[in-house]
Amino acid sequence: MSSPKIFFTGATGYLGGSILSRLLTIVDPSTITALVRSVEKADKLRPLGINTLIGSYKDLDVLIEAASKADVVFACADADDEAANRAILEGMKKRNQTTGSVPALIHTSGTGVIQDNALGMHGDYPVFSDLDVDRFAKLPETQIHRKMDLAILDADKEGYIRSYLVLPPTVYGLATGVVADTGVQNIHSIQLPAIVKTSMHRKQGGMIGDGVNVWNNVSVDDTADFYIVLFKAILKNPETAHGANGYYFIETGEHTMKEIATEISKALVELGLGTNPKPSSYTDEEKTAFFGPMWPYLGTNARVKAERSRALGWAPKHGKENMVVSLKEEIKSYLPQ
Repeated sequence: MSSPKIFFTGATGYLGGSILSRLLTIVDPSTITALVRSVEKADKLRPLGINTLIGSYKDLDVLIEAASKADVVFACADADDEAANRAILEGMKKRNQTTGSVPALIHTSGTGVIQDNALGMHGDYPVFSDLDVDRFAKLPETQIHRKMDLAILDADKEGYIRSYLVLPPTVYGLATGVVADTGVQNIHSIQLPAIVKTSMHRKQGGMIGDGVNVWNNVSVDDTADFYIVLFKAILKNPETAHGANGYYFIETGEHTMKEIATEISKALVELGLGTNPKPSSYTDEEKTAFFGPMWPYLGTNARVKAERSRALGWAPKHGKENMVVSLKEEIKSYLPQ
């Protein structure tokens, strides 16, 4: 698989665009087909040398056809869209049946699959290593992302794909790269910007409960770098740990939600947008208004260790201090220019 044909979803998303920017530096761009939602986005990406396919995760026939032509699929869009992800699997199964080859699926899941329901009131959660296959096997299907993860593992077990599940935690930093430079990429993450924007609205860092719940963090650059490390490993050795052994956490540090809220409060004061450098708990009204039914997610614990990922040769460059700096930059990015 020296020059694999690649199908890429989520190419203009926060993670997807960052991964694609790096992928373009190591493969012939003409081997990449990226799914995009509009002709306008396609026109802006085409100068990068890639092929574009107009469609979305609602266009199941498009997904099946594109996946059936790929040696490697990077699935970087909605991890929980069952119909779309099953369409990708169907296409990959066709690839296997018609060529006899076993295509690779690099699927973006998330550490939310192991989260509890602490509601911000405790950080008592044993660290979960990506080498702990037995612990993964015990995760209930009711966990977020788990239903699709299991469907993908079943496909690997059947033998028509090799699956690699990548599980990022809290990802921080503004996305940069050639895809971002086109103006079509979403440069913001989801979790931290949600806290930043609501904290700006209330002029004080917010948290769920006491904010003592613990999550891991990793920069968007280190995250994208891991995907390239994994991709290279797969090309070198198709039997790189996959399926039930193919879970890959990525992380470079831990934080509590209170730490995040505190740093946001301090930054708001420094920027003249707040008056209290200490955070406060979101009220019940704020939780519902700002986050809807998803608010408990921000109070969960999900502590992981990326041992399998580091064993592949992934060497992240950023630490928790970089995350702290990124919070102020995130705030600035939402201010009028």
